Amino acid sequence: MRVGYGGGIPPNVGDGDRAAGADGVRDNLDPSWLRGDPPWLDLFGVWLREAVEARIPEPNAMVLGTVDPNGVPNTRTVLCKGADASGVVFFTGYDSDKGIDLAANPVASVTFPWIALERQVHFRGAVVPVSPEDTEAYWRMRPRGSQLSALASDQSRPIGSRHELEAKAADIAARHGGLDGDDPIPVPADWGGYRLEPARVEFWQGRANRLHNRVRLSLIDGVWQAARLQP
Repeated sequence: MRVGYGGGIPPNVGDGDRAAGADGVRDNLDPSWLRGDPPWLDLFGVWLREAVEARIPEPNAMVLGTVDPNGVPNTRTVLCKGADASGVVFFTGYDSDKGIDLAANPVASVTFPWIALERQVHFRGAVVPVSPEDTEAYWRMRPRGSQLSALASDQSRPIGSRHELEAKAADIAARHGGLDGDDPIPVPADWGGYRLEPARVEFWQGRANRLHNRVRLSLIDGVWQAARLQP
């Protein structure tokens, strides 16, 4: 059983509140666990790795929230394709609903909902496109079938039927040597990556009787500040 990440029980932990939650950690999440530069990165990496080890389905899935040009929020699940000191990266079509929202309001939130472990991590901040070089590098890592599907799909636009969609995909595949071909498939001009640059990160750890642990990091005047929040 894991016992924590803070090198012992923090002094502000209640005596009657040390039972392990679903994450198997006896200690309570504490601001002292957040270290490094930026201070969210190490613990996020540990929690993501442990979600993988726990065989959580799609552990890198995250709920992405954007705001459309009329100020209406939209959410959907996407896959995180990179996380480092500069932020969290995902890829999509620039003309998709996500892309249109981000062009109008280049801010977003993402949540990693590891419910089976009673853990969540929330990010909020500005969103910027990744470089063409980063998009190209990730594109070359994608399975060929995924590349062809991205090329065939006018993401978020209506289509008459599943049959029509499959016929469109088959036509694109035939033009590029098929699913088993060797011809390189170009990156679509309307497709690429975005990076959410966090200004606020919150870690959530479930506990008995809904007395959950919440620790929030806020970037204020270039300095990360941590605070415990009431549940």
